[in-house]
Amino acid sequence: MFMADKRNQNLMQLVKRLHGLVDNTDLNKQRQSQDYIGTIFGNSKEVVYKPVDVGGMEGEWISPNRPYMKEHVILYCHGGGYSTGSPVYARTITNKLADSTSMDVFCFDYRLAPENPYPAALEDALKAWDYLMLKGYGARDVIVAGDSAGGNLALALTLKLKEEGRFLPRGLILMSPWTDLTASGKSYETRAAADPVLDKDYMDRVVTAYADGHDLENPLISPLFADFKGFPPTYIQVGDNEILLSDSKRLYQNLLRDNVSAHIEVFKGMWHVFQMAPFRTANEAMDKNAEFIFEICR
Repeated sequence: MFMADKRNQNLMQLVKRLHGLVDNTDLNKQRQSQDYIGTIFGNSKEVVYKPVDVGGMEGEWISPNRPYMKEHVILYCHGGGYSTGSPVYARTITNKLADSTSMDVFCFDYRLAPENPYPAALEDALKAWDYLMLKGYGARDVIVAGDSAGGNLALALTLKLKEEGRFLPRGLILMSPWTDLTASGKSYETRAAADPVLDKDYMDRVVTAYADGHDLENPLISPLFADFKGFPPTYIQVGDNEILLSDSKRLYQNLLRDNVSAHIEVFKGMWHVFQMAPFRTANEAMDKNAEFIFEICR
């Protein structure tokens, strides 16, 4: 146990140094650096990539590089505080999803803030959903997944579908979801010193950029405050060393409140979206995501 804890501490220090190399106050540099990371660390011989254009919005199919079943698809919403991120950066996760589930993954390049604040990303998520429906998938064939702001977007998309009286996806996978833009969770204070990735100043900047003056308690902006009645099964993963820990725990409690089949797993010693990293705990977490998908798709 001591060796595992020491290894986690060393990994966290490495992650902190790597994030310190990227100026998160310069969006253009941050976006370029993330795409570079995705290009270097995200490519895999286990999958193939196919770029597509969806009514002027770019997207990417990630498919297993072997024979596989095509009944289901994963719609992936990338993270990045709604102001950075892309399908290329998300390959560090989408590759693992496609490989571990033997399913197609579709990741879309939604418009980013501050150039395109709320509701642009949600509109693009609906466009991606409709694209899958037009390709012949039914709502029950789709699992929606996302990390960080992408977890927020996965929830907002499902809430919007519910609001419009449409069929909902088969299930949701949320990794370190950002659910409360009011930042009212206790972990903003209790995990501030431990989090190697996020800090309150950065979160305040991306909230301002994305919300653009809208009510932060609007459930389509802060899904934590939503009515989740009728929601599909939901699986949440979060690290216990991140300031968004409360976002996940409170979301889980609200899902249970509304009688949603939900499960949360808090990974000891882990940080924000640790699933991106190339190490054992990250791979084990992705395997658990696959197990959840297999369970709900039986």
